[in-house]
Amino acid sequence: MKMTIHKAESRGHANHGWLNTYHTFSFASYYDPSRMNFGVLRVLNDDEVAPGMGFGTHPHQNMEIISIPLEGDLEHKDSMGNIAVIRSGDIQAMSAGTGVSHSEKNRNSDKAVKFLQIWVLPNKANVTPRYDQISLQPGALKDRFHQIISPNPEDEGIWIHQDAWFHMGEFQAGSTPTYDLKKKSNGLYVFVLEGACEAGGENLNRRDGMGVWETESVSFKMTEPSKLLLIEVPMAN
Repeated sequence: MKMTIHKAESRGHANHGWLNTYHTFSFASYYDPSRMNFGVLRVLNDDEVAPGMGFGTHPHQNMEIISIPLEGDLEHKDSMGNIAVIRSGDIQAMSAGTGVSHSEKNRNSDKAVKFLQIWVLPNKANVTPRYDQISLQPGALKDRFHQIISPNPEDEGIWIHQDAWFHMGEFQAGSTPTYDLKKKSNGLYVFVLEGACEAGGENLNRRDGMGVWETESVSFKMTEPSKLLLIEVPMAN
């Protein structure tokens, strides 16, 4: 097993007043040549947007963009005609393909919205842009890794144009789940949303990340009640 560790405090950080953001990988003004990506996982931003503020309309092309709200209400509008509000428990994915413009705004005037913005390089260029979102059932993440993203339209969750699988899970202290990779050539990026755990012999705390590859499975031990995001991706596009 090969491994890379990204401690929470090592991430890039920018506070623009309306946006307080942490970058696991190089993004905008944060540049570290050793932190460009993990396989086809290109962006993992941990964003907090001030009340009533947001990202104005801007374009994307040939990227799979996943948004995972953690707190508050995020309003989405795009050039495909979609208007939606996503909240904690929702998962949103957009295939930018040949080109799409969208905006993201904190719908509330009295509290911040917090969400993860994740970009995955696609395995097919210039596809027709598409949008999808789902709402997780209450208790869906309890004591298991629940699939939220896959390459297959018929599978549970949302599908994207890449051989990638995303799972989320919530576990009690002492839980010892194992994740089996879908493809041997893939790697797994572990992001600790809340709590703390041991994985691959390493101690991970809140907002720490760890990438592993050349392994068929990863075993965990939760040292606190924890919520994890697992992102399995090809290591080369």
